[in-house]
Amino acid sequence: MYSSFVPPRQVRIGDAAAFVGTTPRAIRHYHEIGLLPEPVRGGDDRRRYGYEDMIRLLWIRRTADAGIALDDIRDAFAGPASAGAGDDGIASILERLEETLVAQEAELRRQRTAVQRMRTEGSRMGLLSDFVTGRLRNLPEGSLRRADLDSLLVTERIFGPLGAAVQAGRFIALATHPDLRAESDRVDAAEEALDDTIAVDDPRVARVAAERHAFEEALHAAIEDSGLAADDDALFDSWDALHPAAAAAEGAGADETGRDSGQGHESMSVLEAIGKMPYDFSPARLRCMELAEELSAHDV
Repeated sequence: MYSSFVPPRQVRIGDAAAFVGTTPRAIRHYHEIGLLPEPVRGGDDRRRYGYEDMIRLLWIRRTADAGIALDDIRDAFAGPASAGAGDDGIASILERLEETLVAQEAELRRQRTAVQRMRTEGSRMGLLSDFVTGRLRNLPEGSLRRADLDSLLVTERIFGPLGAAVQAGRFIALATHPDLRAESDRVDAAEEALDDTIAVDDPRVARVAAERHAFEEALHAAIEDSGLAADDDALFDSWDALHPAAAAAEGAGADETGRDSGQGHESMSVLEAIGKMPYDFSPARLRCMELAEELSAHDV
């Protein structure tokens, strides 16, 4: 017994969208970008879609669901109407899409690893590279301050993981020597007090510079006595073992600009990076830093 149902010869845009699984707005967009030819219109001036229109809409929908951009779909079918031409165009697009997806998967794995490290190490320490956090991992919980981690983050951006790992020795010494930590806080506060109201030739500038120099000498002695200096030497060997190509390039003089230092971000020389990192230091504080450097130079 034959069914009495007679399928429509054409349907309106709402029915076409419902069948394909999209929206009338999306179909109108297909028309606007030339992906789908405008169909005939009925006596009420509304679009009417026939069988071939629906086939094309289905292919558009499935191809878009696979991740192919609408412009690429349009370009693939812009040539001759033969199936072979369209298939060749889609094959080329699919090849590019697969390469993109592989890169995206690698990036997602990297992001997931970063999130896992942040959960394991702590949100701030987990943002540093493994090479840096590996040196800090055995410290008692809470012994590192936020300012310590902030400083390491900046150092890693400028000098790379190796530079930050070396600087980590300073914060390890401070974390394990309460007296040095207290003196560090005192000298830091004295330097911060050298604001814009203090003249560069104010006697306090030279006095704080001498205090900074004395503190750095004491900190260096503590680092030497604790064996952290020897650990620094081992860091260079570990870094070279992990990055033999970079070590060879540096040995050949190819790293004079400070590039490729392992930051993991866009390449930037050390001087460029330093010039882009702002520090709100007063002239008096900058002079204090110069004097402290001069005192250190005299000791060499």
